[in-house]
Amino acid sequence: MALYGGVGASALPSELIVHIFSFLSARDKLRASAVCSRWRECLFYPALWPELKLRLGRGTGGAGSSSDETPKLEFLMRKFGSFVRELQLEFAPVEGYPVRWRDSLNNYLEQVLCVLRSLKNNRNLQKLSLYGDTCILQEEGILDGTHLTQVDQGGKKIKEIKQLFEETLASSRQLKWLSSAFILDMVTPNSLSTMSNLSANSLEHLSLLDNQAPPLIPSIELGRLLNLHSLALDFCDFTSEMCQVLSNSDHMPLHRLSLVLHGTVLHNKPLDITPGEVDWQALVRHSANLRVYIMALDVHSQDLLSVLKPSLPLERIHFDSYSTCASEAALDLISRQYCKTLSHFILVRDLMERDDTGFPDLSDNRNEDPLVLLAWRCTHLSLLIIHGYTVWAHNLIAISRLRGSNLKVLAVSEESIDFDQDQLLFQDEDPVHNLIEEVSLGLGRPWNPMMDTNIVLSEPTQHFFREMQRFSEGI
Repeated sequence: MALYGGVGASALPSELIVHIFSFLSARDKLRASAVCSRWRECLFYPALWPELKLRLGRGTGGAGSSSDETPKLEFLMRKFGSFVRELQLEFAPVEGYPVRWRDSLNNYLEQVLCVLRSLKNNRNLQKLSLYGDTCILQEEGILDGTHLTQVDQGGKKIKEIKQLFEETLASSRQLKWLSSAFILDMVTPNSLSTMSNLSANSLEHLSLLDNQAPPLIPSIELGRLLNLHSLALDFCDFTSEMCQVLSNSDHMPLHRLSLVLHGTVLHNKPLDITPGEVDWQALVRHSANLRVYIMALDVHSQDLLSVLKPSLPLERIHFDSYSTCASEAALDLISRQYCKTLSHFILVRDLMERDDTGFPDLSDNRNEDPLVLLAWRCTHLSLLIIHGYTVWAHNLIAISRLRGSNLKVLAVSEESIDFDQDQLLFQDEDPVHNLIEEVSLGLGRPWNPMMDTNIVLSEPTQHFFREMQRFSEGI
């Protein structure tokens, strides 16, 4: 490019170069910075990087592994950490190294330290979202705090991580979104008390999730967050007292509440302190537009039934299990109690748990199938995903006809679909072809059974984290 008098692009004012760069994607900005040193200097203007989204540990077999990405993370945080307004960071699983969990965990600690060291003095930070997918770094079991002590002798790194996180909260002045999900040993019950009053007043979303830790959100600190619009936490940590705090007239009405109920921790975290029917009634009176999203991980039906109170405004529920099964009673209660609010229903059971008798059949060979009743009663149902449970073909056709085009997502894995042998005697054409044709006709659009089960068999806590973000951002 040549300008008047033969002067090149280097003669452009820095402000104009920065303005041109603002129209480029992050990848194209980095490519443009390789043109010359002048352009490289312009690349790191704060105005060009209001937000930063990173995902670490994406590679397998050594390509793009977590250790390879540490220098890149250090570079980016050194350049942007002190002024970036929105930071979203996911620590994805480091696959292919089941015997090298110590190396992976050590990289994880170094990367968390790298991020927090750069953020601790950032007063412009408005959104901080951290997700640590460490629970499948080791195939033999879940990594927890006991594994950290084997990597961090004396706990020096862990102590520094906790301190840096608290310093970040203390220095913040306009924080609106704070999310820490399953970041091992970073958040403590005292962390929120260090948040500045300015950020406590401006905070609109809070999610602190770690099912292996004690409750991370004390009720007294929740009382400071008067403008909170959305909240996400472990169901066992959502107490009756917290419900009462959120129902106070000085609090802004809550719009979104995301709760994860993990069956493996119920022996340490009893459900008897969770909100009762009266608590939910008070909260709904104060927050008329409140909607709730629940993920139940390996939860026995009797435990789930004990917390699903009639006044809980349930909009989305996700059953995900490895060793337990959802019951017909649970589905029946959900379809009756939440017929006016339920829009998303996901029912997943890991394929590895399938036995010689096949997938569990919730209909119990009765005419009234609980999934059909769910589709009939829940008039706002727009998403239905099923894998690992038997779905009879004639019931699937009935569901499509009941909800029609309003059912925006109907995903049923191919191996979950079964056919009534008696009905097949009266069909001349291929039963699968007939099913596809009938369901497509019912929905008013082309439909096929779900072939790629990775959609529903992804790591459940990661699914909850991402769905919770979409749920909360959709206010």
